[in-house]
Amino acid sequence: MKSPPGGARVTVEPARTGRPRVTSRAELERIGFELFALQGFDDTTVDDIAAAAGIGRRTFFRYFSSKNDLVWGDFEEHLLRLRELLAATSTDAPLVDALREAVVEFNSFDPVEVPWHRQRMELILRVPTLQADSTLRYASWRAVVTEFVAARTGLPPTDMVPRLAGYALLAAAMAAYEHWLSEPGTELSCLLGRTIEQVGAGLGTVRAAPPPPGDAAS
Repeated sequence: MKSPPGGARVTVEPARTGRPRVTSRAELERIGFELFALQGFDDTTVDDIAAAAGIGRRTFFRYFSSKNDLVWGDFEEHLLRLRELLAATSTDAPLVDALREAVVEFNSFDPVEVPWHRQRMELILRVPTLQADSTLRYASWRAVVTEFVAARTGLPPTDMVPRLAGYALLAAAMAAYEHWLSEPGTELSCLLGRTIEQVGAGLGTVRAAPPPPGDAAS
């Protein structure tokens, strides 16, 4: 990947000599993505990013555990936001509607952030080293959905239905993102709504778990 979305050339300012530049996670992400666009992900090193930011390797690793970690951003914060969005859905809403509402909102961004998010997802879905790194992160994402569905249906998280919901929602999101990346003129929120509606057809029939036999009326 040699250029950012839209074909605009990205220029990374060289770090000033002398006192290190004050930085942050967001600033390091920005610099990292600019270098990935210019040089490619695999050809960009942690040293490159640190030098462009005017910091040392040790400072870089205070913010991110690896170059891969930088691409994912603050993943734990993202998961917390997804949990909050799911928890905020109406308990009266059908399960699929609640899932769609939360996941679409979770993947909504200000227009100025869309090119960066597109580049992030291009890297995550297209770079082999990042695809290998995604397994545990996707498992954490699925777990959030699984726990929500289990709570809404009264089923244990280990039941097949909540687990299926986690896998189905992830598949719907990935299909929407793949299409969005391939067709730049499409609207991500619309694609997510459509894919979740399709995979959610079966989930819409899920009902709360029946009471244990001992609790049944005699």
